[in-house]
Amino acid sequence: MKAIAIEQFGGRDVMKMMDLPRPTIKPHEILVKIQMAGVNPVDWKIRQGLFEGRMPHEFPIILGWDAAGVVEAVGMDVEGIKLGDEVMAYCRKDTIHDGTYAEYIALEPSHVALKPKKLTFEKASVLPLAGLTAYQSLFESLKIQKGETILIHAGAGGVGSFAIQLAKEAGACVIATASPSHHQYVHELGANEVIDYKRVDFVAALQARHPEGLDAVFDTVGGETQKKSADVLKKGGRLTSLLAMDNDFFEKKDLKPGYVFVRPDSQQLALLGRKVEEGRLRISIASKFSFREAVKAHELQEGGPVQGKIVLQI
Repeated sequence: MKAIAIEQFGGRDVMKMMDLPRPTIKPHEILVKIQMAGVNPVDWKIRQGLFEGRMPHEFPIILGWDAAGVVEAVGMDVEGIKLGDEVMAYCRKDTIHDGTYAEYIALEPSHVALKPKKLTFEKASVLPLAGLTAYQSLFESLKIQKGETILIHAGAGGVGSFAIQLAKEAGACVIATASPSHHQYVHELGANEVIDYKRVDFVAALQARHPEGLDAVFDTVGGETQKKSADVLKKGGRLTSLLAMDNDFFEKKDLKPGYVFVRPDSQQLALLGRKVEEGRLRISIASKFSFREAVKAHELQEGGPVQGKIVLQI
């Protein structure tokens, strides 16, 4: 099969179109013929070797953790999925080796959900990782409640855009950070307030507008933004991040932040799919590239904030 893979860590130049063996499935697995693959920041981070030491790697590495496609083979022990089913999948496995920038992938049923009929392969391919990350962060880690006020950093990004919509639907008051060119988009997603993080000190702005403090912060940025976020919380407020944390720093702030490394969950993914189908969750596609243009897709993803998601047509 054709696949975009790497045989060493490095820049975009290490990405190569390769002929690799088509996966063989075990009795508890399915084989998916991929139609579309979502592109996420984790893809270029893996390519650069930033996950080395965090997860096992096995070269050659096929990049990509998001996909939508058609079931082409079903293991004898699999129930609830049949040949020809259209599915969407979050494809992170225990070892970084076989990903979604490929014609086929073998998966366990826990990684997939049936694709809603109204949802295109294009949009279905970019929902799993970002959608599940937002869902697990808001409702498992932060446990956001109706009437609470939450700050969501990078509201125009893939995870941030889903988080705004999910938090708003849950009845929260949503504040988001975004660059000026994305303010209208973020408001359309449901944010009550938007802060220009490039020109405004978000801590000073929020302390002035909300002197009582916020209930929760969802950090997708890390670094100093993550640390400064502690200063906008009320006593007993919660912070969850997708990035590494300085535990000693937060301990001095009397804060125990949550950390989310999104896991596959077929039931949650199916729920998100229903929300999209019912018009309760919006998916925005920033750019679509052909299979052979994966390098261009990485260039765009690495270039900074992208309004919406990036997809590869396999």
